[in-house]
Amino acid sequence: MLKVIVLLWKTARKPVISAKNLSTNANVALNAAIFAVLTTENCTALSASPSLLAQMINDDYLMGLALAEAKKAFQKGETPVGAILVLEDRIIASAHNRKESTNDPTAHAELIVMRKGAEMAHDWRLTDAVLYVTKEPCIMCAGAMINARLGKLVFGCTDDRFGAVNSRYQLLHDPGLNHRVRVLSGVLEHECADILKKFFNMRR
Repeated sequence: MLKVIVLLWKTARKPVISAKNLSTNANVALNAAIFAVLTTENCTALSASPSLLAQMINDDYLMGLALAEAKKAFQKGETPVGAILVLEDRIIASAHNRKESTNDPTAHAELIVMRKGAEMAHDWRLTDAVLYVTKEPCIMCAGAMINARLGKLVFGCTDDRFGAVNSRYQLLHDPGLNHRVRVLSGVLEHECADILKKFFNMRR
């Protein structure tokens, strides 16, 4: 068992951020999820909760796709944030920040995928959709999620200065608003934070 855990640890440390490697690195997400379960749950919990393991694999893999979008933004000189929108277990939209290239202050990855998703679904209500984004959304994007009746948000790293979900504001949990969005945070948190740190260090 120790040898298996060590092997999974080595595999899990490999970042899943390259678009061209994602198809061959699906096992990395699987191994990372297994390692996470083995180190936070005992084997009894693992065998008793196969749905938990499946969900972790799914979330890690899809966040990896969002990270691939963030890398595209990085290469274009955009703030490296990427997003994926999933509906009925299908990816219906993917995008990265395009504010600089379009001179559009609303061209955040989250808003782009919600626009595309609503068009694909022929419905502005995204109640059954899950949005994966690499960074905690801002006030603008969180407000749009409420207006779209988004079902669930999964994000990577927090934004202590401008985050509107858990950090500076908690819009998606506000009891005074007409919709609340389920939230899962911290998926591939370090990888999501690292690409942002690298980008802003280069800009200084």
